[in-house]
Amino acid sequence: MGIEFRNVSKVYEDGTEAVRDFSLTIPSHSVMVLLGSSGCGKTTLLRMVNRMVDPSAGSVLIDDGDLTATNPVKLRRSIGYVMQNAGLLPHRRVEDNIATVLRLNGVPKDRSREKVRELMDLVGLNHILAKRYPDQLSGGQQQRVGVARGLAANPNILLMDEPFGAVDPLVRVDL
Repeated sequence: MGIEFRNVSKVYEDGTEAVRDFSLTIPSHSVMVLLGSSGCGKTTLLRMVNRMVDPSAGSVLIDDGDLTATNPVKLRRSIGYVMQNAGLLPHRRVEDNIATVLRLNGVPKDRSREKVRELMDLVGLNHILAKRYPDQLSGGQQQRVGVARGLAANPNILLMDEPFGAVDPLVRVDL
């Protein structure tokens, strides 16, 4: 079991073909890297796993269950997703960005604050940054916040779309 793409294709409304007849099985408990040139469909495939994009043809399955039968909001709250540009909410403080999915999943405020501190430690963020807003952080710090948020719900699946592009080589090794 794991993630399976079965003859997946994606053609956008403007006629752009992003993915054509792609099949792949990613076993549970594994790390998979999609490597390819810019514009070849890597991000589209990742976005299919959390139903931010639905395939035009074929199907995507998690543990043999077709994702079209899954509530997209519930699915997204169970999958960690770290984007290239961190994707932080600019009007929310670091601690609130990290706690977003925890709070949406009903985790009590005191437990979510505790988890936020644990995650900040894990990704090497000083706790003093918790009250800052994303635009008050360096690119590397923002990326660390994005990784912490992706890990917050302890997901079985963690999707990472060029997560360390804005991070210097030393920080990349740490993460």
